[in-house]
Amino acid sequence: MLDIVAALEEEVAQLPPGARLPSEHELMGRFNATRSTVRRAIEQLENRYLLRRVHGSGTFVNRRIDYLLSPGLAPSLHDTVQRAGAEARTFVLDAGIHDAPADIAAHLDVPAGESCMRLVRVGYIDDQPAMCGEEWIRPGILDHVDVSLRAIESLTEVLRGSHRDPTRAWSRVSTELPPALVVQRLELRAPAPVWCLETLTRDGVGGAPLMFSRSWMRQDRIRVVIEFDGRDAAASTAH
Repeated sequence: MLDIVAALEEEVAQLPPGARLPSEHELMGRFNATRSTVRRAIEQLENRYLLRRVHGSGTFVNRRIDYLLSPGLAPSLHDTVQRAGAEARTFVLDAGIHDAPADIAAHLDVPAGESCMRLVRVGYIDDQPAMCGEEWIRPGILDHVDVSLRAIESLTEVLRGSHRDPTRAWSRVSTELPPALVVQRLELRAPAPVWCLETLTRDGVGGAPLMFSRSWMRQDRIRVVIEFDGRDAAASTAH
Protein backbone atom coordinates (compact mmCIF):
# COMPACT_ATOMS: atom_id res chain seq x y z
CA MET A 1 0.00 0.00 0.00
CA LEU A 2 2.88 2.39 0.70
CA ASP A 3 3.78 2.52 -2.98
CA ILE A 4 0.21 3.59 -3.79
CA VAL A 5 0.37 6.31 -1.13
CA ALA A 6 3.70 7.57 -2.49
CA ALA A 7 2.46 7.58 -6.09
CA LEU A 8 -0.76 9.43 -5.21
CA GLU A 9 1.13 11.90 -3.03
CA GLU A 10 3.41 12.79 -5.94
CA GLU A 11 0.43 13.11 -8.28
CA VAL A 12 -1.56 15.26 -5.86
CA ALA A 13 1.37 17.66 -5.45
CA GLN A 14 1.15 18.49 -9.17
CA LEU A 15 -2.60 19.15 -9.18
CA PRO A 16 -4.40 22.41 -8.33
CA PRO A 17 -6.63 22.65 -5.24
CA GLY A 18 -10.07 21.25 -5.93
CA ALA A 19 -8.92 18.88 -8.68
CA ARG A 20 -10.84 15.64 -8.62
CA LEU A 21 -9.00 12.38 -8.06
CA PRO A 22 -9.81 9.33 -10.24
CA SER A 23 -12.50 7.07 -8.82
CA GLU A 24 -11.67 4.14 -6.56
CA HIS A 25 -12.47 1.78 -9.43
CA GLU A 26 -10.01 3.56 -11.73
CA LEU A 27 -7.31 3.52 -9.04
CA MET A 28 -7.91 -0.20 -8.44
CA GLY A 29 -7.19 -0.85 -12.12
CA ARG A 30 -4.18 1.48 -12.26
CA PHE A 31 -2.46 -0.08 -9.24
CA ASN A 32 -3.86 -3.61 -9.59
CA ALA A 33 -5.09 -3.34 -6.00
CA THR A 34 -8.21 -4.19 -4.03
CA ARG A 35 -10.79 -1.58 -3.10
CA SER A 36 -9.88 -1.80 0.60
CA THR A 37 -6.20 -1.15 -0.21
CA VAL A 38 -7.05 1.89 -2.32
CA ARG A 39 -9.36 3.23 0.37
CA ARG A 40 -6.68 2.87 3.06
CA ALA A 41 -4.22 4.74 0.84
CA ILE A 42 -6.71 7.56 0.30
CA GLU A 43 -7.47 7.67 4.03
CA GLN A 44 -3.76 8.15 4.79
CA LEU A 45 -3.59 11.15 2.47
CA GLU A 46 -6.86 12.49 3.85
CA ASN A 47 -5.50 12.23 7.40
CA ARG A 48 -2.54 14.34 6.25
CA TYR A 49 -4.97 16.91 4.80
CA LEU A 50 -3.78 16.34 1.22
CA LEU A 51 -7.17 15.03 0.07
CA ARG A 52 -10.77 15.64 1.06
CA ARG A 53 -13.70 13.37 0.33
CA VAL A 54 -17.16 14.75 -0.40
CA HIS A 55 -19.97 12.26 0.02
CA GLY A 56 -21.64 11.58 -3.30
CA SER A 57 -19.17 13.73 -5.27
CA GLY A 58 -15.73 12.13 -5.02
CA THR A 59 -12.25 12.81 -3.68
CA PHE A 60 -10.55 16.15 -4.26
CA VAL A 61 -7.13 17.74 -3.82
CA ASN A 62 -7.05 19.71 -0.60
CA ARG A 63 -4.82 22.66 0.25
CA ARG A 64 -4.60 24.34 3.64
CA ILE A 65 -3.85 28.00 3.98
CA ASP A 66 -1.33 29.37 6.47
CA TYR A 67 -3.23 31.44 9.03
CA LEU A 68 -0.49 33.75 10.26
CA LEU A 69 -0.51 35.17 13.78
CA SER A 70 2.05 37.90 14.29
CA PRO A 71 2.28 41.03 16.49
CA GLY A 72 2.67 43.15 13.37
CA LEU A 73 -0.52 41.95 11.66
CA ALA A 74 -4.06 43.14 12.33
CA PRO A 75 -6.40 40.54 13.90
CA SER A 76 -8.44 40.24 10.71
CA LEU A 77 -9.74 36.98 9.25
CA HIS A 78 -10.25 38.55 5.83
CA ASP A 79 -6.79 40.16 5.68
CA THR A 80 -5.08 37.00 6.92
CA VAL A 81 -6.83 34.73 4.42
CA GLN A 82 -6.21 37.15 1.55
CA ARG A 83 -2.53 37.32 2.51
CA ALA A 84 -2.44 33.53 2.19
CA GLY A 85 -3.77 33.74 -1.38
CA ALA A 86 -7.38 32.74 -0.72
CA GLU A 87 -10.76 34.45 -0.33
CA ALA A 88 -12.81 34.65 2.87
CA ARG A 89 -16.53 35.23 3.24
CA THR A 90 -18.27 35.61 6.60
CA PHE A 91 -21.94 35.62 7.55
CA VAL A 92 -23.62 36.73 10.77
CA LEU A 93 -25.73 33.96 12.30
CA ASP A 94 -26.74 35.83 15.43
CA ALA A 95 -26.26 39.29 16.93
CA GLY A 96 -27.58 40.47 20.27
CA ILE A 97 -26.89 41.88 23.71
CA HIS A 98 -25.82 39.30 26.29
CA ASP A 99 -24.35 39.27 29.78
CA ALA A 100 -20.59 38.76 29.46
CA PRO A 101 -19.23 35.64 31.25
CA ALA A 102 -16.59 36.32 33.87
CA ASP A 103 -13.60 35.29 31.74
CA ILE A 104 -14.68 37.44 28.79
CA ALA A 105 -15.57 40.38 31.04
CA ALA A 106 -12.07 40.22 32.53
CA HIS A 107 -10.51 40.49 29.08
CA LEU A 108 -12.76 43.43 28.18
CA ASP A 109 -12.11 45.12 31.54
CA VAL A 110 -15.81 45.30 32.44
CA PRO A 111 -17.72 43.81 35.40
CA ALA A 112 -18.88 40.21 35.06
CA GLY A 113 -22.41 40.17 33.69
CA GLU A 114 -21.99 43.49 31.87
CA SER A 115 -24.25 43.73 28.81
CA CYS A 116 -22.12 43.39 25.67
CA MET A 117 -22.81 42.87 21.98
CA ARG A 118 -22.15 39.27 20.98
CA LEU A 119 -21.79 38.23 17.35
CA VAL A 120 -21.89 34.65 16.10
CA ARG A 121 -20.43 34.26 12.63
CA VAL A 122 -19.48 31.49 10.23
CA GLY A 123 -16.63 31.87 7.73
CA TYR A 124 -15.84 30.25 4.40
CA ILE A 125 -12.48 30.05 2.65
CA ASP A 126 -12.76 29.69 -1.11
CA ASP A 127 -16.42 28.71 -0.60
CA GLN A 128 -15.57 25.90 1.83
CA PRO A 129 -16.72 26.04 5.48
CA ALA A 130 -13.62 26.81 7.53
CA MET A 131 -14.40 28.59 10.78
CA CYS A 132 -17.10 29.73 13.14
CA GLY A 133 -16.93 31.72 16.30
CA GLU A 134 -18.20 34.39 18.61
CA GLU A 135 -17.05 37.96 19.12
CA TRP A 136 -17.79 40.00 22.23
CA ILE A 137 -17.60 43.77 21.73
CA ARG A 138 -17.02 46.12 24.62
CA PRO A 139 -19.95 48.46 25.39
CA GLY A 140 -19.79 51.83 23.66
CA ILE A 141 -17.45 50.65 20.88
CA LEU A 142 -19.85 50.00 17.99
CA ASP A 143 -23.55 50.62 17.49
CA HIS A 144 -25.57 48.46 15.08
CA VAL A 145 -22.44 46.49 14.14
CA ASP A 146 -24.55 43.68 12.66
CA VAL A 147 -25.98 46.16 10.14
CA SER A 148 -22.50 47.38 9.21
CA LEU A 149 -21.31 43.80 8.65
CA ARG A 150 -23.94 43.26 5.98
CA ALA A 151 -22.06 45.76 3.80
CA ILE A 152 -18.52 45.27 5.12
CA GLU A 153 -17.90 41.69 6.20
CA SER A 154 -14.61 42.47 7.95
CA LEU A 155 -15.12 43.49 11.59
CA THR A 156 -11.60 44.93 11.59
CA GLU A 157 -12.58 47.30 8.79
CA VAL A 158 -15.75 48.28 10.64
CA LEU A 159 -13.62 49.16 13.68
CA ARG A 160 -11.24 51.15 11.51
CA GLY A 161 -14.20 53.01 10.08
CA SER A 162 -15.09 54.08 13.63
CA HIS A 163 -11.64 55.73 13.92
CA ARG A 164 -10.05 52.94 15.93
CA ASP A 165 -6.86 50.99 15.34
CA PRO A 166 -7.62 47.30 16.08
CA THR A 167 -4.42 45.62 17.30
CA ARG A 168 -3.85 42.05 18.44
CA ALA A 169 -2.97 42.32 22.14
CA TRP A 170 -3.17 38.66 23.18
CA SER A 171 -3.90 35.33 21.53
CA ARG A 172 -4.07 31.70 22.59
CA VAL A 173 -4.25 28.72 20.24
CA SER A 174 -5.23 25.21 21.31
CA THR A 175 -6.48 21.99 19.75
CA GLU A 176 -9.88 20.89 20.98
CA LEU A 177 -12.87 18.75 20.16
CA PRO A 178 -15.56 21.31 19.26
CA PRO A 179 -19.07 21.55 20.71
CA ALA A 180 -21.82 19.73 18.80
CA LEU A 181 -23.20 22.97 17.32
CA VAL A 182 -19.74 23.87 15.97
CA VAL A 183 -19.42 20.42 14.37
CA GLN A 184 -22.69 21.12 12.56
CA ARG A 185 -21.74 24.64 11.47
CA LEU A 186 -18.33 23.53 10.19
CA GLU A 187 -20.00 20.64 8.32
CA LEU A 188 -17.68 18.08 9.86
CA ARG A 189 -18.60 14.46 9.13
CA ALA A 190 -17.88 13.59 12.77
CA PRO A 191 -16.36 15.31 15.81
CA ALA A 192 -12.69 15.96 15.03
CA PRO A 193 -9.98 18.17 16.56
CA VAL A 194 -10.12 21.81 15.46
CA TRP A 195 -8.06 24.89 16.20
CA CYS A 196 -9.50 27.06 18.95
CA LEU A 197 -8.19 30.61 18.57
CA GLU A 198 -8.90 33.20 21.26
CA THR A 199 -7.89 36.82 20.70
CA LEU A 200 -8.12 40.06 22.64
CA THR A 201 -8.15 43.10 20.38
CA ARG A 202 -7.18 46.51 21.75
CA ASP A 203 -7.15 50.00 20.26
CA GLY A 204 -3.65 50.77 19.07
CA VAL A 205 -4.21 54.34 20.23
CA GLY A 206 -4.68 54.34 23.99
CA GLY A 207 -4.80 50.56 24.45
CA ALA A 208 -8.46 50.27 25.45
CA PRO A 209 -10.03 46.81 24.93
CA LEU A 210 -12.24 46.62 21.85
CA MET A 211 -13.36 43.01 21.59
CA PHE A 212 -12.66 39.42 22.55
CA SER A 213 -13.13 36.61 20.02
CA ARG A 214 -13.17 32.82 20.21
CA SER A 215 -13.07 30.95 16.89
CA TRP A 216 -13.04 27.27 15.94
CA MET A 217 -11.20 26.49 12.69
CA ARG A 218 -11.08 23.30 10.64
CA GLN A 219 -7.58 21.85 10.65
CA ASP A 220 -8.01 20.46 7.14
CA ARG A 221 -8.62 24.00 5.85
CA ILE A 222 -6.24 26.01 8.03
CA ARG A 223 -2.74 25.62 9.42
CA VAL A 224 -2.09 28.11 12.21
CA VAL A 225 1.38 29.66 11.95
CA ILE A 226 2.83 31.82 14.73
CA GLU A 227 5.64 34.26 14.00
CA PHE A 228 7.32 35.88 16.96
CA ASP A 229 10.38 38.11 16.71
CA GLY A 230 12.37 37.72 19.90
CA ARG A 231 14.28 40.88 19.12
CA ASP A 232 11.19 42.94 19.95
CA ALA A 233 11.00 41.37 23.40
CA ALA A 234 14.73 41.86 23.93
CA ALA A 235 14.47 45.52 22.97
CA SER A 236 11.61 46.04 25.42
CA THR A 237 13.60 44.38 28.22
CA ALA A 238 16.64 46.51 27.48
CA HIS A 239 14.60 49.68 27.99
